[in-house]
Amino acid sequence: MRTDSLIDIAKAVAGREASAEKIALQALRKVEEYDAVQPQAWIARCGAIEVLAQAREVDARIAAGESLALPGVPFAVKDNIDVAGMPTSAACPTFSYRAEQSAVVVERLRAAGAILLGKTNLDQFATGLTGTRSPYGIPGCVYNREYVAGGSSSGSAVLVGAGVVPLALGSDTAGSGRVPAAFNHLVGLKPTRGRWSTRGLVPACRSLDCVSAFTRTAAEAIAVDRVLTAYDAEDPYSRRVASNASLGAAFRLGVPLEAQLSFSDAETRGLFAAALERVQSLGGMVHRIDIQPLLECGQLLYEGPWLAERALAIESMLASRSSALHPVVRAIVQAGCGIGATEAFRGLHSLKSHARAAQAIWERVDVLLVPTTTQIHRIAEVLADPFTLNSQLGRYTNFVNLLDFSALAVPAGFRTNRTPFGVTLMGPAWADDALLELAMRLEHTRPLEPAPPLDRHAHPSGTLLAVVGAHLSGMPLHWQLSARGARFIERTRTAATYRLYALSESAPPKPALVHTSQGGNAIEVELYELDPPALGDFLCEVPPPLAIGTVHLHDGRMVRGFVAEPRALEGALDITASGGWRAYMAGRGSFS
Repeated sequence: MRTDSLIDIAKAVAGREASAEKIALQALRKVEEYDAVQPQAWIARCGAIEVLAQAREVDARIAAGESLALPGVPFAVKDNIDVAGMPTSAACPTFSYRAEQSAVVVERLRAAGAILLGKTNLDQFATGLTGTRSPYGIPGCVYNREYVAGGSSSGSAVLVGAGVVPLALGSDTAGSGRVPAAFNHLVGLKPTRGRWSTRGLVPACRSLDCVSAFTRTAAEAIAVDRVLTAYDAEDPYSRRVASNASLGAAFRLGVPLEAQLSFSDAETRGLFAAALERVQSLGGMVHRIDIQPLLECGQLLYEGPWLAERALAIESMLASRSSALHPVVRAIVQAGCGIGATEAFRGLHSLKSHARAAQAIWERVDVLLVPTTTQIHRIAEVLADPFTLNSQLGRYTNFVNLLDFSALAVPAGFRTNRTPFGVTLMGPAWADDALLELAMRLEHTRPLEPAPPLDRHAHPSGTLLAVVGAHLSGMPLHWQLSARGARFIERTRTAATYRLYALSESAPPKPALVHTSQGGNAIEVELYELDPPALGDFLCEVPPPLAIGTVHLHDGRMVRGFVAEPRALEGALDITASGGWRAYMAGRGSFS
């Protein structure tokens, strides 16, 4: 049995060849192992006791003769999807709330016997296609971590791509369930709008949002779709499934005009040509299609009135706590605040025209094949140019939900730099079954070359920096590190020669770490690695009376880190006994 295969796990547990508890223990070990590589893929995790309790409940249900679709299958969910009893942050600690009820998709997976491991990282408020806009860190492509993992569902894709879980839920408004699939060699299912309930999903653009799923194969995506496809009368955007014909042995395959395929290099162009040949071999009769109306429609998402819908989704945050937003996300969403009704109706009229043009396309073809993206960028490149490079990734994704298409991202090979390339199969609304069947045929008849080994090696050395307070992962100023490409190394503690103080009248709240000759304690810190130019730039952000000095760690190492001038202690509260800023703030009931 392959422990990264959803199908194998479900069969083994259902047939009582393996217990769900055994699978859960293996999954917990995988989580621990991959934490040494990319802990930033997670935002919150279920404790081991809770995970094993879920597994034992599944085993008891199987023993009682219950038939379950996904027994023992470990899964994770993007942290804009509610799980009862767990915080939902949407990658914004100040926004975070504890969910009283799980999202419908989570409830349905749990009812099918799947075992939840935790919540995954994302571009804040699902605004981005790179995975670089989170205070919880920046996950990288699992095969080459110098490159972005794709967003906004970055953590979900990374954990499936790395084999930690066989299934993770994301969301998709502009491509967030497809771009990360392409960048991590996965299948990314973006169902027809309303096919899966979105009740319990923090909205990005509520009228366009879909919950999405990442798996390793199309057969696994089919198994998930069978569990999650259901009408939800309490979700006003839920729709009853309409029938759609299968493709048959021969089908009409739409491909964009050559001039509309803008590849970053000849190698990527060759990978798309190879993917087209594979689909043709299954009976696809190629029709070149002018997709200019689709590309123009895609511009409405971030250059038109749908920005106002994004602003509406986080209206209270923009009104009273906008400083807590990631600066790139804030700049994008605030642009929607000034859009009025006239502009909104102009956008709706424009969308109707584009939809009519799209309908004409479906009269000519059954399936449209496009690159998911034609390029992938290094993390450092995106941080240097966060708007332009992110926008490039949405060229073939932004129009899909606006035009009510179904879409399935599938792997299509690797570049020589070990970054994956993927293509997307698109159809009209409710063509999901046909796309999944085509993808499964593609996997069985023309399998791809084996994937290269995962990237588990450290990046070239930079300078280690110890952070102790508001720059910790999940804290309000962590973005100042993530925006400079800081790489998480480890969570550790200082030597027992420090005292920690909560500064008075500091916004956001910050501590002061002070070396002492007596009465000290070991204080929790996080170590990050920054390249020299990034560290120099970061130093300009450090306000007095804080400073960067030398911090002694408990194992004898000395690293750069946050310290404080003596004047910082005026009116400060001694919180040394807490053992660290995170524990102190948790005791106060706030991370804001």
